[in-house]
Amino acid sequence: MPVKKSELYSILWEACNKLRGGVEPARYKDYVLVLLFFKYVSDKYDNNPYADFIVPDDATFDVLIKAKGKKDVGEIVDKTLDKFLDANGLRGSLPEVNFVTDELGDGKAQIDKVSGLIGVFQNPALDFRSNRASGDDIIGDAYEYFMMKFAQESGKSKGQFYTPSEVSRVIARLIGVENITKQSTIYDPAAGSGSLLIRAADEAPVNSNGDSMISIYGQEVDNSTAGLAKMNFILHQKGTGEIAKGNTLSNPKYKDSFGQLKRFDFVVMNPPFSDKSWSDGINIENDIYNRFDGFGIPPKKQGDYAWLLHVIKSLDTNGKAGIVMPHGVLFRGNTEEVIRINLLKTRYIKGIVSLPPNLFYGTGIPACLIFIDKENAEYRENIFFIDASDGFKKDGNKNRLREQDIEKIVRVYNAQEEIKGYSRLVPYSEILDDNAGNMNVPRYIQKPDDALPQNIEAHLHGGIPEHDVESLNKIWKISPSLKEKIFERTDGNNFRLATALDEIENAFENDDALRTQKITESTEIFEAWKNKARELLLNIDENTNPKKLIRELGDMILNDYADSLIADKYSVFDCLMNYWNEILQDDVYVIKAEGYEAGREVSAQYDKNGKMKNFDGELIPRGIIENEYFEDKINEIEALRDKIENLSSEMKEICEEESGDDGLLSEVLSDKGEVSKDALNARIKDLEDKKTSAVLEALKALLDSFGDFDAMEKIAEETPEIENYDIRNKNGSCGKNKISAAIKSAQSEAALPEDYQDEYNALINYQAKLDEADSLKEQSKELQKKLDEAVLKKYKELSIEEIKYLLFDKKWTARLTTDINNEIGSVLN
Repeated sequence: MPVKKSELYSILWEACNKLRGGVEPARYKDYVLVLLFFKYVSDKYDNNPYADFIVPDDATFDVLIKAKGKKDVGEIVDKTLDKFLDANGLRGSLPEVNFVTDELGDGKAQIDKVSGLIGVFQNPALDFRSNRASGDDIIGDAYEYFMMKFAQESGKSKGQFYTPSEVSRVIARLIGVENITKQSTIYDPAAGSGSLLIRAADEAPVNSNGDSMISIYGQEVDNSTAGLAKMNFILHQKGTGEIAKGNTLSNPKYKDSFGQLKRFDFVVMNPPFSDKSWSDGINIENDIYNRFDGFGIPPKKQGDYAWLLHVIKSLDTNGKAGIVMPHGVLFRGNTEEVIRINLLKTRYIKGIVSLPPNLFYGTGIPACLIFIDKENAEYRENIFFIDASDGFKKDGNKNRLREQDIEKIVRVYNAQEEIKGYSRLVPYSEILDDNAGNMNVPRYIQKPDDALPQNIEAHLHGGIPEHDVESLNKIWKISPSLKEKIFERTDGNNFRLATALDEIENAFENDDALRTQKITESTEIFEAWKNKARELLLNIDENTNPKKLIRELGDMILNDYADSLIADKYSVFDCLMNYWNEILQDDVYVIKAEGYEAGREVSAQYDKNGKMKNFDGELIPRGIIENEYFEDKINEIEALRDKIENLSSEMKEICEEESGDDGLLSEVLSDKGEVSKDALNARIKDLEDKKTSAVLEALKALLDSFGDFDAMEKIAEETPEIENYDIRNKNGSCGKNKISAAIKSAQSEAALPEDYQDEYNALINYQAKLDEADSLKEQSKELQKKLDEAVLKKYKELSIEEIKYLLFDKKWTARLTTDINNEIGSVLN
């Protein structure tokens, strides 16, 4: 079974935990990612003479496994990695790690730590030999997930090496890479770990040979981070991408035959904000690459425009770019104002997107996206502005764009759709002539004021202001009569309630127009999408591109919900994408690799004796199988469990009632207020030993005198009632065993002293309930065992048609139905 993203993420994080306490966060990412990279390449390319990588026989991951626990395990890991790097010409290209170092402890501590790390990657889930069909995207995305987690931990010190994937996806989809018709180039002068470049390159089409039509180039000043980028390229199947090392502004590595900057078709970039050392090593008055000509020299302690102008110079005549910049570049004065006005005069800027604050790991300041397009710039008359600063969700101490935020930005930008308070096409003349080149987004897009204004008339005379009532205009458009039913106008411009407060909710729920619209959006529109999605999701094969699949599913759901009146189409889209990221994506990759037959697979947990403790379906949760095929057995088990729960509640209530010093259960209750079986049985025996009667005492005396014939006869004469019990053998003599049995019988019939009678009855009553509960638990356990056996058998017998039905109707769309209904419900609430 191919590894799932969630499983891979947890394994990676477990590897990190092996290193905590001794290795700095800035370093342990290097150890873990280098081992992950080596394991991936070793599994995927070993024994393949035509592979992209050479895996020497003495430099495979199996060598590391054999070294676990040995005194020289650290040395063996270092030597193995060195051989692998040398064989592939990668020495110096990847982050440098040393497994014989004080960072990893010394002596046994070091052996245990290195061996533990190897053990984590030995997990069968990380056998990438069985993940050829689906592992490429999964391993690459897991690698990026890990870098995101590292960026979160590193904060401002190192977070700049990673561009949040949500921001990368926006840039990638807006610069136009997907529209290329010939082999093209893309460049990132501040590449970091390469995630932004990879996201952008992923949008490029492929040629007739199946190869990407875009070539990747990047430069990164930090050697270790450049190594991360190289590994990132390889794990995303972009190993031909180039990553140069060095300071881009002072020593750019990509040049043409004349020694000038190489020109690229596309540029993406997220440079260090407000770089104060940008001018180090540059003759800013006479820049040999002429980057500042015609624009002006950026201020020495503010490098944002230095990076931006480097991008302008690195673009071909029809080149396009998407770059991340701090908001200040849009409005700061002095030298930057001069540069900005000169840039505006070129008409290169096509769009500005204002992002929410606190998105980036290296800084908390708000940022924007600037989109450059040199093609036909001389004819460009407008800049398209988007204010997306309010669209985000909280994620710990950072903000993140939601799926709906990403999609809304992309669709509105590409369609140049003007939405009040969100987007606007602004003429260059308005920016240059009316605002002196100031591009501060709030100048051009005024956010709607959601705060309810104070209404003096309503304060003085009472009533509900008209503005407040109209704030629910979405509802009144659906049902104008509902507004008239709930409100009536007063003499002025205000309203008052025409319906009692406690009747308003019923008025909403019983409104025919609202109910009809709710059914339309939750059932009819969803069914229309579902019928189209069925064709896509039930015909997945090895040629399916999961990323194109979800793009198509998302396009369809946005189109179908375009005219919905209750649920916002982007919120519905968010439901789909969240489920895709959580579950559906993994399912699609598994089916792509193994076919729908994977629906028969189960994963199980075992105890130390090898006995199965629990199991679940790899694709189809066991709950779906149980409900679909074994509802009667489930109901039977649930009925037993309800009885057990009721008995448990009764016993708990009894304990609470009889828990005081004078309570009837006080002798058997623990400090926690619970009754143990041993304490209960012991106390009942103690009380039964207190039972007495003349017959019982005579029988006991008879047993004590056994063998003394005269004494026994005397007892029998004095208490003739003992003859009512079977105490004699066939020959007429008393039998010892028969007397003992008679004692037990007489004891059950004997009476307790009155002082103990209520306690005894309470204990016997509690014991009966306890025995009944134990009996029911045994029955439930036996039924559960039979159900488990039946479910396991059913998994193996599932037909492909059954698997498709269960996946699509009972798992995937059932969850989406719930999520979309909840979204509609939340709007109405």
